[in-house]
Amino acid sequence: MVTASAATLLMTACQPGGTPAGAGSSPSGAPVKPAASTSTSGSTSPSTPSAPSTPAASATSGSPAHTTTPSTGAKACGLPDLKASMYQAAVRPDGTGTGAAIVEFTNVSGKACTVQGYPTVAGAGNGSPEKNRPLKVTTTGGASAVKVAAGGKAWTKLTFVQVQGEADGYCKSGATPASYPTLVVGVPGAGAHQVALTDGVIAECDDKVTVTALSAAKPS
Repeated sequence: MVTASAATLLMTACQPGGTPAGAGSSPSGAPVKPAASTSTSGSTSPSTPSAPSTPAASATSGSPAHTTTPSTGAKACGLPDLKASMYQAAVRPDGTGTGAAIVEFTNVSGKACTVQGYPTVAGAGNGSPEKNRPLKVTTTGGASAVKVAAGGKAWTKLTFVQVQGEADGYCKSGATPASYPTLVVGVPGAGAHQVALTDGVIAECDDKVTVTALSAAKPS
């Protein structure tokens, strides 16, 4: 494990891979076009009806119609209801890249709403949502409806295939590490959110990420 500043130095040296497509909302919360993203279920996690198998709903089409979740009695969160932020996780794989990050969603709507399922993830090439590279998602843990009070939070943890070595680093697979200033994270039913790390950029290998279900419990 390296310090945040060392991780930043390594990760900014990596080059974005490929020419992605799609978009999300800006780090400040302003909606933009969401990203297409690929999602697969993990072999050990149960499938859930709300796990996204298609691209996130477009922010330009307006907020998704609010529905009531029977188990919570609150409406589903929409795109403008959530503000996203992201920081490095304390528990992450060994290596010199980011390894793992926590994405935090704050309910800014003034009323309780619910989220459920597994986010989609795309790397924003050069920080541009229109140049996204969707990452292959493996899900972990069971998903259930999470009631987020006004001003409350929900979280998901993203764990990447770690960059190894020093300097620019390398991937065990032989692939070239990719670096992304921002990610576009899609919340089922609540649009796509563009977020930047508070302490560096994302560096990862093989365009893969493991994603936990949205939860009321803050991951480490």
